[in-house]
Amino acid sequence: MVPPSFTIASVTLTPRETRTQSNQSRRRYITRKPPSKPSITLDRTEKVDDVEARPDELDIAIVGGGMVGLAAACALSNMPLTKHLRVGIIDSNPALKSRNYLKKDGVPDSRVSTITPATISFFRDIGAWDHVQQQRHAFFGKMQVIYLACPDEMICSVWDYTGLGCTRYSARDVGKEYLGCVVENKVLCNSLLLRLQEENEDIEKMIYPTRLISLALPSKSRQAPTREAISSGYPPEELNRSNLVKLELSDGQTLYSKLVVGADGSKSNVRQTAGIKTTGWNYPQSAIICTVEHITENDCAWQRFLPSGPIALLPIGDNYSNIVWTMSPEESLRHKSMSPEDFVKSVNNALDFGYGPHPHSGSLDYYMEKLFSDIGSTAASTKECFEVPPKAIGVVSERMAFPLSLKHSHDYISKRLALVGDAAHTVHPLAGQGVNLGFGDAAALAKVIAEGVSVGADFGDISLLKRYENDRKAANVAMAALLDGFQKIYSVDFGPLNVLRAAAFHGAQYISPLKKNIISYAMGDAKWPLFS
Repeated sequence: MVPPSFTIASVTLTPRETRTQSNQSRRRYITRKPPSKPSITLDRTEKVDDVEARPDELDIAIVGGGMVGLAAACALSNMPLTKHLRVGIIDSNPALKSRNYLKKDGVPDSRVSTITPATISFFRDIGAWDHVQQQRHAFFGKMQVIYLACPDEMICSVWDYTGLGCTRYSARDVGKEYLGCVVENKVLCNSLLLRLQEENEDIEKMIYPTRLISLALPSKSRQAPTREAISSGYPPEELNRSNLVKLELSDGQTLYSKLVVGADGSKSNVRQTAGIKTTGWNYPQSAIICTVEHITENDCAWQRFLPSGPIALLPIGDNYSNIVWTMSPEESLRHKSMSPEDFVKSVNNALDFGYGPHPHSGSLDYYMEKLFSDIGSTAASTKECFEVPPKAIGVVSERMAFPLSLKHSHDYISKRLALVGDAAHTVHPLAGQGVNLGFGDAAALAKVIAEGVSVGADFGDISLLKRYENDRKAANVAMAALLDGFQKIYSVDFGPLNVLRAAAFHGAQYISPLKKNIISYAMGDAKWPLFS
């Protein structure tokens, strides 16, 4: 039986011929050159055999060119099943023009991310990790967490007596080389851009340096034309676009796309326009971030829980570390405006000198170690002694402060729309997991799209996108709930409760199976918090 033919823009093609030209042009819809009109951007038209693909139609429009949006684009460009798709990135950030390696000898930026081994594996899979390695990054193989048993000086003797308050984690506990890697956000973005440039001959055609003004999602009233309407001369442009998302941009352009990916942050315009509701709340805390300098190189991640919130010291290479310090909004403003000398003094006081003496081993440690010694093999870090964090000698970057909140979208998807990263969820930064959740979203969504392409399915269909939501939503909710629980547990300052709380977390030092599971979950190797 001869396959029926159909006509698009006066070019008669069989289905087989259509598929061939579609692969060649990397476009779904083919038409003749539209009437000329004033051009306000780069010429994005692709010509194949004197037939031009419409420049205002995309397969996938990614709104947001931050780390997660670029990762999604990079994953799609790297997979054989999806690399032919026409992907556009909509973002007005001038940093997207960066195409060269960033120098290692400058002062590190204060905006960094602690990426897990699971994220590193994802970057390797999409070919971006080689570029990260050419720029500044810092692996760390151990972490020390200090819990204040009693912030009041009146009951510090209880802490001294029990010796509670410290847990150490090591990559050796789970047979790994490192727990994670600290990388500047601009290095991650730059590495993804360099990889995209390798996969796309002209990356400038892929990036739209503008902002999304509005989008119109397909509704039930915008169904595709019937076969009768097509045979009676239905306008081909309406045929192609009746079931696409329409995007209006700030530079006057209008784009049409089969799928829109919202990667535009916690205040997502895509999410709000789609009418997707969220659940969440603001914490009575802000985080202040900056870069500090030491006399010697730091190779350990440190975290100390204080009455006002945790302070983290993260190695970033050479003699530099990044500070992430949670405190009240009033205190964050005060610390942001104080002199550099006073700020450094306050940092050292929070990390080491203030709030009581160092944890030390005591008789309780001996009995706990004996009690739990038969439960699995002993973790390598169990017998390691308390270490004093390296002293900061100067603050070398701008101090930045931002409010903290928890937010989670009721839905990650709608018809022809998917949310990733902070557009779908924001979490407390105390464990540095936020961006790793976003990279997990990008990897999962790209995989689902590839699965749809492999069977000829419409990757903008909600039934296919539901696979992505089912894969990511439960895991993200579990992490958000765990971090929110930590925040709430440490927001209560009551002497006896403080001692019990520190004792409970200190117990993890000696229960090796629990410690190993905590490490695996934080590294992204385990999907669920406990014994998965």
